[in-house]
Amino acid sequence: MNFNDFLARHQKVSATAKIFMLQNLSVMIKAGVPLADALSTLAEQTTKRRLKFILTEVIGKIKQGTNFSDSLRPYEKDFGEMFINMVAAGEASGQLEEVLNQLYQQIKKDYGLKLKVRNAMIYPCIILTVMIGISFFALFFILPNITAMFKDLDVELPLATRILIFIGEFAKNYALFIVPSLIIIIALLIKIISSPWGKYFWHRLLLKIPILSGIIKQINIAVFARSVSSLIKTDIPIVETLKITSRVLGNTVYKKALAEAAEKVKKGDKLAVIFKQYNKIFPPIIIQMIAVGEETGALEEIMDQVSDFYDEEVSQTLSNLPSIIEPILMLIIGAGVAVIAIAVMTPMYSLIDKF
Repeated sequence: MNFNDFLARHQKVSATAKIFMLQNLSVMIKAGVPLADALSTLAEQTTKRRLKFILTEVIGKIKQGTNFSDSLRPYEKDFGEMFINMVAAGEASGQLEEVLNQLYQQIKKDYGLKLKVRNAMIYPCIILTVMIGISFFALFFILPNITAMFKDLDVELPLATRILIFIGEFAKNYALFIVPSLIIIIALLIKIISSPWGKYFWHRLLLKIPILSGIIKQINIAVFARSVSSLIKTDIPIVETLKITSRVLGNTVYKKALAEAAEKVKKGDKLAVIFKQYNKIFPPIIIQMIAVGEETGALEEIMDQVSDFYDEEVSQTLSNLPSIIEPILMLIIGAGVAVIAIAVMTPMYSLIDKF
């Protein structure tokens, strides 16, 4: 196996590659191009090794008589359960072209949402990284030099100065111990958060942090509504829709709520009534709109409206995020500088008064 084959087998199909595939495949099928020929054209056109590899394998299976969705099932990790189930529903109903277009819109919007979140977080992350870097530089290089001059002063040092001296000396004497310890602690935290119970606890904690909790709720509700709408449109039963959607969402608190809701719906409970039990993660407006959708039989249309509304909410919140975070960061920096200034200047005044 050469290096290109290795990459083709172990890379992931990116969202942009799936968008390219769905957009072009939908157009070709609409134009009457046979599925195998359309996929062959895409395999020749794409520059993504993993997608080319999968399409080549799928084409071979389709030519042997396997349907499209079953040919994709070995690659569920690349395309996702929802993708394959919607393709299967489209094939069964004879509406594959429409389903592919729905998937294109779904993945495009999800990718756009992730891109907005990523771009919005770049600025705060850069500021936070710089703050941490400056803090470490001050801790290991500046504080030890500043505090050294206070040792020989024949004055009673204030508490803030004594704490500063202790921190400076500790950093100087145990620098080789502090850095590895921090790395080990961070690695342990990542391992704990990666475990099922740790991830659930962490995600619950995130939903209680001001500002951040609002963004997380908006994103998960937008993805939830869009996924439910797309799946119902392809005639996938509501119980299966909830189960699939629970595996699509990123936050484990929402995953658990939807998995439990699926079991309750199976027993005959209405979705709006069930969601009232999860009113901390589903706002009253969502519950009310779901109730209307269930009563009128237009749940997929209601969910479309909900996803569009929350997409807009996320965009608005993220565009305002820098102006919200900047004052908080400035306050933290200002507080740190003020504490150091007080600790340094107070003994100076005491020394002046003495003479």
